[in-house]
Amino acid sequence: MGFISKMEKAKSEALKAFSKVDPYKIDAKNPARMLNLVDGKWKETKGYKWVIDPMNGDKFLEMPNTDMEELKDFAESLRKIPKTGLHNPLKNVQRYIMYGEVCRKACELLNQEDVMNHFVKLVQRFVPKSDAQAFGEVKIVRAFLANFSGDNVRFLAESTRTPGDHDGQHPTGYRWPLGAVAVVSPFNFPLEIPSMQMMGALFMGNKVIVKPNSKTTVIMDEFIRMLHYCGMPLTDVDLIHCAGDTFEKLYGLVPIRMTQFTGSTDIAEKLAVLTHGRVRLEDAGFDWKILGPDAHTMNLDYLAWQCDQDAYALSGQKCSAQSFLMVHKNVAKTDFYEKMKAQAAKRNLADLSIGPVLSVKNAEFEAHRDMILKLDGGKVLFGGKPLTGHKIPSCYGAWEPSAYLVPLKHFLDPVLFPKLITEVFGPAQVVTEYDDSELDIILDILERIPLHLTAAVVSNDAVFRHKLLSLTVNGTTYAGYKARTTGAPQNHWFGPCGDIRAAGIGTPESIRLVWSVHREIIYDDQPEAKGWTVPKPTQKSHFIQLLH
Repeated sequence: MGFISKMEKAKSEALKAFSKVDPYKIDAKNPARMLNLVDGKWKETKGYKWVIDPMNGDKFLEMPNTDMEELKDFAESLRKIPKTGLHNPLKNVQRYIMYGEVCRKACELLNQEDVMNHFVKLVQRFVPKSDAQAFGEVKIVRAFLANFSGDNVRFLAESTRTPGDHDGQHPTGYRWPLGAVAVVSPFNFPLEIPSMQMMGALFMGNKVIVKPNSKTTVIMDEFIRMLHYCGMPLTDVDLIHCAGDTFEKLYGLVPIRMTQFTGSTDIAEKLAVLTHGRVRLEDAGFDWKILGPDAHTMNLDYLAWQCDQDAYALSGQKCSAQSFLMVHKNVAKTDFYEKMKAQAAKRNLADLSIGPVLSVKNAEFEAHRDMILKLDGGKVLFGGKPLTGHKIPSCYGAWEPSAYLVPLKHFLDPVLFPKLITEVFGPAQVVTEYDDSELDIILDILERIPLHLTAAVVSNDAVFRHKLLSLTVNGTTYAGYKARTTGAPQNHWFGPCGDIRAAGIGTPESIRLVWSVHREIIYDDQPEAKGWTVPKPTQKSHFIQLLH
């Protein structure tokens, strides 16, 4: 597969020391077996489940099937953690420095070709994606680790101090950990999302239990083992392999003070109730892109390529994927659709630029297509068919990159609207067209979409762009000639908006927001003024008297 040889690479001593799963060798004849990590110990479970190869259906990995009795070990591990965390600005402060050093060593390891390729290949075996997509995921994690090497972990906990009311008084604000917390992560970015959220939680002083998606837990298993090799204490992170309904029962056994969840909206809302609101969410998004009235003057080949990348990279299985494309009729009059169709046709299974869809079956894609074709004017622009010539198991989807045109009028139907703006988590997007007189209709549609993760305003028209940006709320919005919906690197905020529970990822701001809370300590350490006498019980202080 491209730059990654199918043959096993020569292993460094570091890789031999920490790795337990060889992504070049695992198959039905040589399956791997995972363990739970609880309270610093790697443990077997009574039962195991098979994880199947998404490319051919072979059983190639045994995953622990944690039961209720084994769940109690995790509860006991988390119960040991006080509300003050493993460290905070006044306790065990050397751990901030320690995590800077862990990041430095881990970054150095990921700069080794064999270690980098190990994780790239591991990602590809469990979430089939192109070399560029898999390498990009690991590269982002490496850059994140570089960002928080040295002193940058302790800089996250920087305090604030303001002058008090009188000499000796110093109101001081601290970023305080929560204690025992959880990361529940999806399958599509099995390294990037859980590793960056987990590390953010650790930086701020929390103990973390990580519950990755069951299809992809092995990637975090290997990453945590690498961190142990780099000096992370064995007991700082618990890793659980189990079904979602099993993990839910953990909340009834021990207080988990905050859960960061990335995934579907339905599960997000369920967790919000289960945790009594102690959640930070990066849930699903019906992410939109609008091609402005000047877009027809741009390079249409570039526009088509970027739209293709946003809609179909990783087979459309990104929470930021372009689900809704609004095309100005100036653009619709050109050959833009043909260019987009031609670009999509280049995708193939051989290089994994299109591949298995792990959460949507073909029957769901067919139902979505058929619903649109029943509409007046609804049609398939391209795609709309299953992939052929593969061994992808039927429990997963295998669908061509697809685009469906829906006339704007149908979005005004209150019954039809929820169906049209429901995300299909795969290579399918809905397209509509508008002109200048219909811009307010477009804005009304965007106002009614309930999820606000990513968006793109493709326009250099300052007036048009300002209007769109001022009247929408998507948390990560790209604007201008090269505006996109996907691409969530570590160098800017990535997360939804319009929801007080919204989580970000990767940046100092997001780490402080998600994984710590504000604590104010008002130091008042000077003696009373010379000649002070006890005032009457209702007498105002000297300071209040001055105000009046």
